[in-house]
Amino acid sequence: MTIRLYDTSARQTRDFTPLTPGCVSIYLCGATVQAAPHIGHIRSGLNFDIMRRWFSYRGYAVTFIRNVTDIDDKILVKAAESGEPWWSIGYRNERAFNDAYETLGCLPPTYEPRATGHVPEMIEMMSGLIERGHAYAVDGNVYFDVRSFPEYLRLSNQELDNLPNAGDAGAGKRDGRDFAMWKAAKPGEPSWATPWGRGRPGWHLECSAMAHKYLGTSFDIHGGGLDLIFPHHENEIAQAKAYGDDFAEYWAHNAWVTMSGEKMSKSLGNSVLVSEMVKRWRPIVLRYYLGTPHYRSMIEYSEEALREAESAFARIEGFVQRVVEKAGTVEPAAEVPLSFAEAMDDDLGVPQALAIIHTTVRQGNSALTADDKETAVARLAEVRAMLGVLGLDPLDEHWAGDSDRGDDLHGVVDSLVRLVLEQRQAARSRKDYGTADAIRDQLQQSGLVIEDTPSGPRWELGPR
Repeated sequence: MTIRLYDTSARQTRDFTPLTPGCVSIYLCGATVQAAPHIGHIRSGLNFDIMRRWFSYRGYAVTFIRNVTDIDDKILVKAAESGEPWWSIGYRNERAFNDAYETLGCLPPTYEPRATGHVPEMIEMMSGLIERGHAYAVDGNVYFDVRSFPEYLRLSNQELDNLPNAGDAGAGKRDGRDFAMWKAAKPGEPSWATPWGRGRPGWHLECSAMAHKYLGTSFDIHGGGLDLIFPHHENEIAQAKAYGDDFAEYWAHNAWVTMSGEKMSKSLGNSVLVSEMVKRWRPIVLRYYLGTPHYRSMIEYSEEALREAESAFARIEGFVQRVVEKAGTVEPAAEVPLSFAEAMDDDLGVPQALAIIHTTVRQGNSALTADDKETAVARLAEVRAMLGVLGLDPLDEHWAGDSDRGDDLHGVVDSLVRLVLEQRQAARSRKDYGTADAIRDQLQQSGLVIEDTPSGPRWELGPR
């Protein structure tokens, strides 16, 4: 069956036809490293990691590029506020992103270029665009002339006349909606020499230049979050195509992780850092939670949803462990079940594919109950093959030791603590506050912090 992908530019699901038979090239907009990653940032990496794994399973040779934006207005603002060098902020947070990707089982990209390492390519692209009449320099700034490119805004399906001025508006622009490709140097900011004076890259130019360098004039899939469609991806297309590239054949966009209906964002103060989350939840559970909804569906973050993901994965993992205890190591099947493959081929239908995994687990558990070792082993081989595609095989060496939580044992402790909290809640309901307080105090003496919230009590490990 042909892989089908929803193409944002076509606004429909299309059969995937690679530019080069047997190969697939993917460019994913990666991290802007002004701060450490929250789970909303990492969802994109997980979604496209699953896409990459599925293409590989289907026999494609995958070239996967994920860039790092290490120079940006936000990074410079952070540097000015903190007094820390901009490059130090960028490097520290780049490492935090890579730690998060690795911790949650994302395969490393084929190449991971940094924006600051590709200024010559950016200068070359700007020179070409100025020669072709699509860009112009003013006082050290270089702007893209949006009216010179008739296809502008086709990806986001907007009308130019309805578009407000670009946020980087400055003196000398021909049109307020023209966007900056290069920004003239300001005192105290990093800068690089160009034919138009010293300055620094604009956000959009970075990706157009790096995609051209590593994937050529055309490539198969460009990915990123929904929030990047405009202006970032729209401006990438304008630069690349006006320069003469065909650019991306397919555009794939993942949805957000939200809190209280809003996109998870540090500016909203509602982010949940990956480094903190993995202290409370096993990384494989966090991957299950973020990676198993459909990539184009929003995820509304909640503790309850994470507990449900933990329980669901525990059912899978429990089956795996029981078969291994009974039959020893079972290698993954050479092929996934046909129904699983059909689900994945249909725009990476992970929820449907996951349902097949759970059905197979139930069949395997029934075989164990009937002492049918052969069938149980066969089902486990299928389950491992399917989980491997999703990066969730608990027997994979990447997850070795992941189930060993030491003193944490979050899943077990959570179940026990909730039983005790139910007793405390019952005491409060009958107005026996002395007993309720005693239960809380006993839990705190055990090293747990109990917090009463509008949605009910929650616990966490206290300081050691």
